[in-house]
Amino acid sequence: MSAPVLHVRGRVLVGPDDVVDELWVIGGRVSFTPPSDGSDVQTLEGWVLPGLVDAHCHVGLGPHGGVPREEAELQAITDRDRGTLLIRDAGQPGDTHWVDERDDLPKIIRAGRHIARTRRYIRNYAHEVEEDELVRHVRLEAHRGDGWVKLVGDWIDRDVGDLAPSWSRQAVADAIAAAHEEGVRVTAHCFGEESLRDLAAAGIDCTEHATGLREDSIDTFAAQGIAIVPTLVNIAQFPDLAEPAKEKFPEYHRHMLDLHERRYATVGAAHEAGVPIYVGTDAGGSLPHGLVAQEMVELTKAGLTNAEVVAAATWGAREWLGRPGIVEGEDADLVVYAADPIADVTVVGEPRGVVLRGRVVV
Repeated sequence: MSAPVLHVRGRVLVGPDDVVDELWVIGGRVSFTPPSDGSDVQTLEGWVLPGLVDAHCHVGLGPHGGVPREEAELQAITDRDRGTLLIRDAGQPGDTHWVDERDDLPKIIRAGRHIARTRRYIRNYAHEVEEDELVRHVRLEAHRGDGWVKLVGDWIDRDVGDLAPSWSRQAVADAIAAAHEEGVRVTAHCFGEESLRDLAAAGIDCTEHATGLREDSIDTFAAQGIAIVPTLVNIAQFPDLAEPAKEKFPEYHRHMLDLHERRYATVGAAHEAGVPIYVGTDAGGSLPHGLVAQEMVELTKAGLTNAEVVAAATWGAREWLGRPGIVEGEDADLVVYAADPIADVTVVGEPRGVVLRGRVVV
């Protein structure tokens, strides 16, 4: 059955400086020219954005590892119903390519499975390997994902009693070089300071969380154009994450609380320096799905303007990921709101309508 013709009117935010009053959806695709055949037309009206992007999300992952397909489906639907129509899945152990066959579920860009040091990450999440196996696993995951590989850059080292890099600087340099040879980009989970410096020196493309950024590493990230996805809704959990280790690993506990305390200042300093920042929630591990609107509000607390946050969740993120926004002839993936999300970013939490591949799904 063909998708209906839609007339979307009001204020269509095609890009940061490109606003039109209307568009049509014909055959599931965007058109700025009305149909000429007298088709029955359904009308949607309001403020319109490209489908939101969650640039750090885990469809198919739960607190203890992979989840059944039925649960993964509910995760994807929850994201979709909140307006998230493009997901960069930042690592998980299962295979979610079945989602690509569903016209009613968000589009996913995968990073394959996390690659971590042995016993240095959450159990059942990652390939856990030593340095002599790292490059081989990077090349493997480069062909399982959709243009990304995910490393675990640091985690608690129980011998040290604190966060510590998972890999030597040479090991990550070799791994990132191998990924680039395979034609994919690399991102990494990073909480602490030292791993960020090592990964930047190795030429990484992006880091997740990046709570350990300091003045020197911020300057390096800005100069090299290394993006960050702060996942502030996840960083809010640091005190709870660290509390069980308070007695046995007091330095780790103190460190995590410090990273949490300065989280807004860290992201704000990175933003002021020109580090690219994108919206991501880290949903799917310990966090529920559908949190993009909350993450957007969190980023405003770090000093990003509403317009900058909207860009980081829409056209800016789509350009970074190589996917179209509201473009003639492309899939109509749109979210409609009752009010201007740039005037009030909290509006994003209450979509009036969601259009995925040209069909109204909400």
